[in-house]
Amino acid sequence: MAEMEYNVPSERWPSHPETATHEGKNKFYGFWIFLAGETTLFASLFATYLALKDSVPGDDHLLAADLFALELAFVMTMFLLTSSLTSVFAVHHMRNNNFSKMQLWLGITVLLGLGFLSLEIYEFIEYTHLGHTFRSSAFGSAFYFLLGTHGAHVVFGLIWITMLIIRNAKRGLSVYTAAKVHTAALYWHFIDVVWVFIFTIVYLLGVV
Repeated sequence: MAEMEYNVPSERWPSHPETATHEGKNKFYGFWIFLAGETTLFASLFATYLALKDSVPGDDHLLAADLFALELAFVMTMFLLTSSLTSVFAVHHMRNNNFSKMQLWLGITVLLGLGFLSLEIYEFIEYTHLGHTFRSSAFGSAFYFLLGTHGAHVVFGLIWITMLIIRNAKRGLSVYTAAKVHTAALYWHFIDVVWVFIFTIVYLLGVV
């Protein structure tokens, strides 16, 4: 109930409600510190993958060029990039104090994220059937650790946004909830940017 004191009438709704309070500003700055650590984590994983991508036990073992289907990876990329766009729409409507449309675009973001995750799981199952597993080679370990870590971040982001949708349905839109929506959207953009690097470094360079 204490959160209700943050409610702001439409005529006094700030242009950037996510940073209209000290708490919102602290969330914003704290999030960028968190992202610095996450960037270091993924940079390490990318470096490890690049060092091990050609490390397989024998000539008969599958390499990236033998495995990767760019068509599927491209569809996955479109799912995730489109979900980033829908999260932008959600933040836009949040800033315009349009609660229903904000909730709608957050829901669409979740659906697109689930579509991406479903395709990634399907891809992993196909690779496993072909013998490309976490333990099959150093290449396999580096591949699954990188994409698995990203996938875990996607799962966390989906849970986060879903919980926000549920909480917002009960409490409405305020400068307090606006800060949370904005932070979740930034996190989702970060996940999308990491995937662009994965698509480029892992898939595109893998089939060259």
